[in-house]
Amino acid sequence: MPAREPVRLGRKRPVPSCPNPLFLLWLTELRDEAKEKGLKIYYTYQKAINSLNKYPLPLKNAREAKILQNFGDGICKLLDDRLQKYYRQHGTVSVAPSKGDSGRGEGEGGGKKKKKREYVPQKRSGGYAVLLALYRHCQMEGSKGYMFKLELQTEAQPLCDKSFTVPDLGSKYTAWSSVSTLIQKNLLLKTHNPARYNFYGILTTNITHLDQRVSFYCFENVIFTQNNILTSEKPSVAPESRAQDVQTKAPAQCLFPGSYEIILCVDFIETTGGGNIQCKQELVKELQRNGVNFDVRKLNVGDFLWVAREKMDPVPGQLRAPCGRELVLDYIVERKRIDDLCGSIIDGRFREQKFRLKRCGLRRPVYLVEECGAAASHLSLPESTLQQAIVNTQVVDGLFVKRVQDVRESAAYLTVMTRYLNKLYKNRSLVTRSRELEGDLSEDQDDPSCSLISFAEFNHGAVKNKCQTVREVFARQLMQISGLSGDKAAAIIQEYPTPHSLLTAYDRCSNELEREKLLSSVRYGKLKRNLGPALSRTVYQLYCTKGPLT
Repeated sequence: MPAREPVRLGRKRPVPSCPNPLFLLWLTELRDEAKEKGLKIYYTYQKAINSLNKYPLPLKNAREAKILQNFGDGICKLLDDRLQKYYRQHGTVSVAPSKGDSGRGEGEGGGKKKKKREYVPQKRSGGYAVLLALYRHCQMEGSKGYMFKLELQTEAQPLCDKSFTVPDLGSKYTAWSSVSTLIQKNLLLKTHNPARYNFYGILTTNITHLDQRVSFYCFENVIFTQNNILTSEKPSVAPESRAQDVQTKAPAQCLFPGSYEIILCVDFIETTGGGNIQCKQELVKELQRNGVNFDVRKLNVGDFLWVAREKMDPVPGQLRAPCGRELVLDYIVERKRIDDLCGSIIDGRFREQKFRLKRCGLRRPVYLVEECGAAASHLSLPESTLQQAIVNTQVVDGLFVKRVQDVRESAAYLTVMTRYLNKLYKNRSLVTRSRELEGDLSEDQDDPSCSLISFAEFNHGAVKNKCQTVREVFARQLMQISGLSGDKAAAIIQEYPTPHSLLTAYDRCSNELEREKLLSSVRYGKLKRNLGPALSRTVYQLYCTKGPLT
């Protein structure tokens, strides 16, 4: 009986994990490149890689990859371009591109190969307006180097023929839709949350190579390249004069007297939802009855504030007039009914709201306390406690407190304030400043100009649940300790910005008594008082006690 042949275990030859190694390699390179640049398209490339790994058959070209999930026209075109280049270098017959079969090969009909055009935004288009508005902003002295979405839309709208917010009839796209193209072409960089937009590592006065290729940037009538400046409409204009023209247009950030109107902004929570809906509707009716020009919108901090809105002429063919720039006046109002004040003290919102009100960037915060009549006798806290909290708000926290009897007096106070601000800012020029920069902090009423924050930057900066730094979270932790106010927490994080730095300081202490008194000499507030040994001991026990606190 013949011997049996030995059974082969496994495969005869190794099979690659992916039958399309070239496509996998190129997608991995694109993914890594997008990750280094911080682009969100990184996630799209990763999804495409996952789909490609699951596909068991080889692909002849990228056109066949369209059947896979997360493979769109853009990715297929990139892969086809790389495949064409790979075949040319290795002498293999070219494969037809993904889009259409009408194009001829290099050997057919003797036609010349079409040169790939660099992307240049068309004049008065959305991309053109966004780049030009951002360029002008970066040219301004004291510019923060980036713009928020609403701020960028407001500045770019006069430079574009289409609306950035309202789509054309029969279309779902607006001028803002071109921003995704700018990001894909590495002309624009989107970072942070809320989103900040700036140039992709480009100095506006010296445009450099991106990924070893020349990119064109169209600002007004000038197209910048790395080595020269090609003027498309005014060849006789020198670069220096063009820079001067841009600088002379920088005062467009200023609103001159008569070019704006004062608007009262009301938080939508004050008009709908929650309890006391009848009182909230009565507030709106009283404001309408008093002839106050107000607008209901979402405010991330405060209940009422005033903005100077630029007057805009309607554009023919558009349903709505373009949105003008809005600068926030230095007055913000937090309205509290006595029952709401009682509840906020119990659940801890009282201190947090005052802290956020003082840190919002506006110089004149107002605390509007509204009595609720007989309902005050049925509160969870005694009246003396509430009165003490109100006095502390004005004396200790430095907020101006206005007390009224009912919702009608609240509406009357807002009406008087609106008329007062109309008179105060009647002959003033308003200049945009940034929260992050120390701008013109003069409060002289005779000064014909003043610097204000844009509403977009103010509202984005006041988001309650935004991404916070370790320093901010550390401050919120400290404020949970009884008796540790916002000024005291700010003084502690000024000396020890993070919990790690505080724990390191504790480790350097020689004995237990020295650790307990480490923070006792930290000075806080305007009077520069010491924090004291009691709070210092409490903070030490909170962060250094092993096991539960007794």
